[in-house]
Amino acid sequence: MKATHFSEKDILQMESRSRAAFINSLHGFKSASLIGTIDAKGKTNLAIFNSVFHLGANPALVGFISRPDSAERHTLDNILETKFYTINHINKDIYLLAHQTSARYPKQVSEFEATGLTEEYTTLLQAPYVKESHIKYGLSFAEKHELKINDTILIIGKIEEIIIPKNCLLPHGGIDIEKAETIAISGLDGYHSTQLLSRLSYAKPDKLSEELK
Repeated sequence: MKATHFSEKDILQMESRSRAAFINSLHGFKSASLIGTIDAKGKTNLAIFNSVFHLGANPALVGFISRPDSAERHTLDNILETKFYTINHINKDIYLLAHQTSARYPKQVSEFEATGLTEEYTTLLQAPYVKESHIKYGLSFAEKHELKINDTILIIGKIEEIIIPKNCLLPHGGIDIEKAETIAISGLDGYHSTQLLSRLSYAKPDKLSEELK
């Protein structure tokens, strides 16, 4: 393929929306997640995020990036207010509704109501899950870090519970996210189903990894 070179100057001169789409696409496929929250008055919120990432397994920690709080950020506000939230995988059946949660609804409008997605609760968390999501987990707020370089906010949460289909648990301890029909995001608006190439054995310096059967 013929390559095109972009300098920092070229990137900065792009129209803002084009630059956002370009840079968001650069990192390849990302997780597609809906974050569910509730405020102290019981009003729910649901928002799509492509910035959720694994931070550690012991303790089980997950991070995500929130945009600057100079404007209204209902997800961030609710987490800081109630200290709990849920992260829900997006699957092939709900990605259109999930994408709609990126619209700028006013705080008094719940994205659950606006999109038709269903609130679901457990006895452990007050935050709402997405009933239609197949893999989901609830978290308690752990830390907030303001990133001075661009005024975004890193939120770290501790996993309190996980809800997952039994048939998606793999023998070695992993999760079969394809069987759960979890999809991926590219850029700001690309949604993708996936196909597993293979699972490989644990990598060691003196032995080439092998495909697991």
